[in-house]
Amino acid sequence: MNVLVACEYSGIVRNAFRNRGHDAWSCDLLPSEDNSPYHRMADCFDVLHEGACFRPSCCPWDLVIAHPPCTDLCNSGSRWWSMKKASGVQEQSVQFFLLLTEIKCKWAIENPVGIMSTRYRKPDQIIQPWQFGHGETKATCLWLNGLPKLEPSNIVPGREPRIHKMSPSPDRWKERSRTYTGIAQAMAEQWG
Repeated sequence: MNVLVACEYSGIVRNAFRNRGHDAWSCDLLPSEDNSPYHRMADCFDVLHEGACFRPSCCPWDLVIAHPPCTDLCNSGSRWWSMKKASGVQEQSVQFFLLLTEIKCKWAIENPVGIMSTRYRKPDQIIQPWQFGHGETKATCLWLNGLPKLEPSNIVPGREPRIHKMSPSPDRWKERSRTYTGIAQAMAEQWG
């Protein structure tokens, strides 16, 4: 299966699919953390519109998993929404998300609980890391097109809000946006 993981710099979801034998690629405006040759440092829409011709197989995508930036969309940043609305920044983020819903293949869009539940539609599913082997909480919404809901693969005890309690730092946003490996493996196993 030809898989594009859009807006992913970590390679966690890409690698989960590659480890299961899929032709999976990631793209982001940031370089890949693992220096993978299967990462494009580019706008995801440029990669989608290229028709995937940078890949040897030159086939269209069968599945796109997108992680659009959530800074302007998630409830945890709602105290700044009025400022973001006034500047137009939030609307740009909403439109970016909505463009992803127009992709003409199977897709999943991941984002925290936030404004897209009212601007687009309610998510098909809300998952937690503790359902996939990580004893933590971090409600994550999934909007799905042509895909089944993820089934919990490893329910574990512990409900620590580690992400919420992270100390301020220059890289806090990167750590907060990283996909849990158990969730990535479930995506690859169940959607691949």
